[in-house]
Amino acid sequence: MGVIEIRGLEFLACHGVLGFEKVKPQRFIFDVDLQTDFFPALSDDINCTVNYAEVCALLEKECAKSRSLIEKLALECAFRIMEEYPSVSRIKLRCLKPDAPVKQKFASVGVTVELERVKAYLSLGSSSGDREGYIKKALSLLGATRGISVEKVSAFLETEPYGGVAKNKFINCAACVVTFLPPHALLDEIHRVEKECDRVRDKKWDDRTLDIDIIFYGDKVIRDETLIIPHRDYRNRDFVKIPLASIAPHLID
Repeated sequence: MGVIEIRGLEFLACHGVLGFEKVKPQRFIFDVDLQTDFFPALSDDINCTVNYAEVCALLEKECAKSRSLIEKLALECAFRIMEEYPSVSRIKLRCLKPDAPVKQKFASVGVTVELERVKAYLSLGSSSGDREGYIKKALSLLGATRGISVEKVSAFLETEPYGGVAKNKFINCAACVVTFLPPHALLDEIHRVEKECDRVRDKKWDDRTLDIDIIFYGDKVIRDETLIIPHRDYRNRDFVKIPLASIAPHLID
């Protein structure tokens, strides 16, 4: 692996909170680190690496087309690079605003965005309504979500209800997605997909149209009030382990 570095890339653009910032151009300076595999470039073919001139042109285009907060500008630029260049595994993008309207003396203000492309493993289940239909709809919605692509899906498996509350049998499957959304952003998108598939959060472990759990997110370990990764109970759930083993037999917790 290697890092392509872009430093001090400067554009005039209109971004900011104040009215005049949306019409009067000011300087924006970008520093970008792109982590990618250099070995294909041993062929000396520019098409086998990330063309930094194209990246600079992409940033110039993104900087020119919107009127937004600097945070949104930086995130949009990072998203566009990750979308355009699948070989980039990680990006760190810094956007500086040296002429920001601040009364105090300062060198610059700015923001930094970091995104990483990872494989996440999901468990999907449904025990209410058109069970297979809901899972297929969920996979389609996930694949259409910005920053998520569905790479592998296991066969569907009918299983007995788990937890002592639900009464109907479940249809379950596992999916591997490639994403550069941060873990909590991925969770937010999953909740949106569940809602679009008529999920109602009423009684825990009750029958439901759709349930999606994040089992693994790369090699991250997360423990907070909203998200636990690896999923704390997956080891006790054959309806998770069996489909997951079929698409990732060599995966190690």
